[in-house]
Amino acid sequence: MVDRGAKRRSKGRGTHLNSNPRAIAARMIHQVVGGRSLSDILRRDLEQAGPEDRPLIQELCYGVMRWYPRLDALLQLLLERPLKAREGDIRALILAGCYQLLYMRVADHAAVAETVEAAKALGKPWAVGLVNGLLRRLQREQDQLLERLADNPVAQSAHPAWLLEMIKTAWPEQWQDIIEASNQRPPMSLRVNLRRQDRDHYAAQLKRQGIAASAIPGLPTALILERPQDVHELPGFLDGSVSVQDAGAQIAAGLLDLQPGQRVLDACAAPGGKSGHILEAEPALALLVALDVDATRLERVKENLQRLKLSAQLCQGDASAPAGEWAQQPYDRILLDLPCSATGVIRRHPDIKLLRRKKDIPALAALQSQILDAIWSLLAPGGKLLYCTCSLLPDENEQQVAQFLQRQPDAQELPITASRGHKRSCGRQVLPGEQTMDGFYYALLEKRG
Repeated sequence: MVDRGAKRRSKGRGTHLNSNPRAIAARMIHQVVGGRSLSDILRRDLEQAGPEDRPLIQELCYGVMRWYPRLDALLQLLLERPLKAREGDIRALILAGCYQLLYMRVADHAAVAETVEAAKALGKPWAVGLVNGLLRRLQREQDQLLERLADNPVAQSAHPAWLLEMIKTAWPEQWQDIIEASNQRPPMSLRVNLRRQDRDHYAAQLKRQGIAASAIPGLPTALILERPQDVHELPGFLDGSVSVQDAGAQIAAGLLDLQPGQRVLDACAAPGGKSGHILEAEPALALLVALDVDATRLERVKENLQRLKLSAQLCQGDASAPAGEWAQQPYDRILLDLPCSATGVIRRHPDIKLLRRKKDIPALAALQSQILDAIWSLLAPGGKLLYCTCSLLPDENEQQVAQFLQRQPDAQELPITASRGHKRSCGRQVLPGEQTMDGFYYALLEKRG
């Protein structure tokens, strides 16, 4: 990405934080290192920046998160002594400077000069010399410094040590491909609303507007864009003809075997992509309940369904402890898209590398088990439940399902006959990058009548 505005900013806009995109990005990166979600930060704070600066801010934030383990190891080589904890914003700024020099198409002199200027915008004039010296050293000694990291598996994989080891253990033959795919930029995938038009007609409509897209075999709703687009540039987006949804997530609706007159529960429904797909796939359902524990996230479900001109019964509630009107009725189909480590969508949410810890996995698995047991009681005899995560880890996937089948004598697994993905002891796993998809796990369970 070329920072075309660097010269203009340095000459015309001064050094105020809100007018310096690198300073804004450094503050955001610092917050993520402190434990906050990058998506939440961008949703809250990005509007404070000028429209022309937002792409650069996002590029810096996502890029630093994507390569954080490598950039962090590099920074340790550059620093003679660690920065103090209170200088976390300067540390984040230096990481952003390193990212520009290593991965962006910004001229080196501009990257250094603008990053130094951002130190002033952060109110840290003492750091100007430090930032300038470290980045200029990286310019001079880049090859030698990177060579020193050649034997560092964390730096080479750009994944934390605990996660790298868990992926290697779970996927001994595929782990290198998983790591490579997880470090790539994610594609932009579309779900075509087949109630409006078929995929080929929509692809032709895109082509007429100069937007290249390709289909995924076996998924009649899915298109992959050659280059990401602003959603407002997509024909029919505002009237619900198309949605942005990863192709791996589009598998779910087809596995549910939806039929007219069924009552369906989408538990843990936010942000509503799968709810919308369910309603598009079978408009003659008797009822769709979209459930989420978070009222703010449930509002996003409402907004998405309104754009699609679809309706569902929206309920705020805890899937691990069903209570209230929504929990007083049986369902023919339940989609259980559980909270998980999200290790299958790291390329889309690279801050997971910083936010997740090894100790989180047993806690998540315990929550998944609690939710699955609780929601199972709402499934009607003969009904089907689709267990779904965006995790790559057996603890949250096939092991979880196997343990549930041992606990529940009225539960049986149904085979998933799709050829995509990898058959596991229970269910199937799609790995990141396969047919352009994110990493998703699915297992289909039936309650004996």
